[in-house]
Amino acid sequence: MNEPFLTVTEAAELLHISKSHAYKVIHRLNQELKAQGVLTIAGRISRSYLLERTTAAPKRKEAEDNGGL
Repeated sequence: MNEPFLTVTEAAELLHISKSHAYKVIHRLNQELKAQGVLTIAGRISRSYLLERTTAAPKRKEAEDNGGL
């Protein structure tokens, strides 16, 4: 099932990085979200935000420029 939040293990597998590096990435992204006033969960990250902020998915602007491809 496509859960809205990823664990460290899931994020590491998705990004093809080690779990220790995934912890650092999640921590950094959660800090960004906190600065925006968003409630965060330690050790978890929003799937959509992770994909948006990494190269794992095309950026919204790029997708719009390419006709949504």
